[in-house]
Amino acid sequence: MNRRTFHRAPEGERRQELIEATLDCIAEFGLKGATVRQIAIRAGVTAGLVRHYFDSKDQMVAEAYRAVIASLTEKAQNVEGDPATRLREFIAVNFTEPVADSRSVSLWAAFISQVRVDPVLAEIHREGYLAFRNTLQELLSEFLAAKGRPASEEECRRHAIAINGLVDGLWVEGCLAGDLFRDGELVSIAMASVEAVLGLPIKN
Repeated sequence: MNRRTFHRAPEGERRQELIEATLDCIAEFGLKGATVRQIAIRAGVTAGLVRHYFDSKDQMVAEAYRAVIASLTEKAQNVEGDPATRLREFIAVNFTEPVADSRSVSLWAAFISQVRVDPVLAEIHREGYLAFRNTLQELLSEFLAAKGRPASEEECRRHAIAINGLVDGLWVEGCLAGDLFRDGELVSIAMASVEAVLGLPIKN
């Protein structure tokens, strides 16, 4: 296990470093294997300092999951350009690092196994899913309107659910067995699948 060198840091920065150390340990050892002691070692601090920032391991895990959800959605939510460009970029960014890599899927697998039994993690998951889906729904609404085929909120919602599902499936496959696919193949498949769902081309 790599240990970070201790340095003095502001409260917010130190808290973020501990969250990153928590994620490192969860990715390596799983949720149960990531102990407070291991997290402290990874962060280069004492276990006592960890407890200064977090009341319990459960709180650390919850904040770590919130950080994972944010990392998986932040890049996708910040795409720019015309409606077609934003929709394409929103899809493509899900298949590039750091959204799509072995660490991300390891963390996802560790957390998702607990979502159904931990109400706190379940709420974080729900918030993240809705934020991602709602962003996609808005992009779809703007794209369809720009194409001269405005759609109702319900239609865009249903499209967003379907596209989110296919992106998730391709993302998992790409993270777990990326060597089985040619460069850009998953993005190409995703784009074609979205076009099939919408019945419209999304490429220029």
